[in-house]
Amino acid sequence: MIAPRIMVVEDEEPLGVLLRYNLESEGYQVEVVTRGDEAEIRLQENVPDLLVLDWMVPAVSGIELCRRLRMRPETERLPIIMLTARGEESDRVRGLSTGADDYLVKPFSTPEFMARVKALLRRAKPEVLSSVLKVGDIVLDRESHRVYRKKSEIRLGPTEFRLLEFMMRHPGRVFSRSQLLDNVWGETIYIDERTVDVHVGRLRKAVNNGRMPDVIRTIRGAGYAIRED
Repeated sequence: MIAPRIMVVEDEEPLGVLLRYNLESEGYQVEVVTRGDEAEIRLQENVPDLLVLDWMVPAVSGIELCRRLRMRPETERLPIIMLTARGEESDRVRGLSTGADDYLVKPFSTPEFMARVKALLRRAKPEVLSSVLKVGDIVLDRESHRVYRKKSEIRLGPTEFRLLEFMMRHPGRVFSRSQLLDNVWGETIYIDERTVDVHVGRLRKAVNNGRMPDVIRTIRGAGYAIRED
């Protein structure tokens, strides 16, 4: 099962370390960024499943970054938890009005933070936590590690399973080779981008089985996507 990806934008190093430790202990993939401008660049490259965003980060403030993210189609529905020392009602209203889904005032307890992360993921992106994914006539069971199409089981290798799982979490969305490498293989592993083509070809052959309609779209110059219908 591919772990949900969470980006933490926080310039207080001790708090960033604490949040990373607790999130990773619960099985999440975590990236910590300390500047708003750096976070904006990273979010253009790769959109996580949830963003934890401090209001007062340098370069580009959290509140401004939140506003910009809500204007982009790729991130307009990205779940965002805003962290801030500003506890006034007017500040909370401003944060939520700008586009934050939840708002935590520092200092906050770690159990409350973890509960809010899970609750927001469950509400905004249930497919991230669900054990069964379904897109069109394809069903993927994360717990039993099995895939079915029209009730017939499909045999997949480990890499093809992770590739299909990731794409089924984002039906219709086009991913470049580099984005698939980062999310399926991991950012710390160097693999030639053409390797993605090989595994997509294997996945397509297995899922379509020579007779079924092709569920994987190839977008020339852009990447791959799984069809929603």
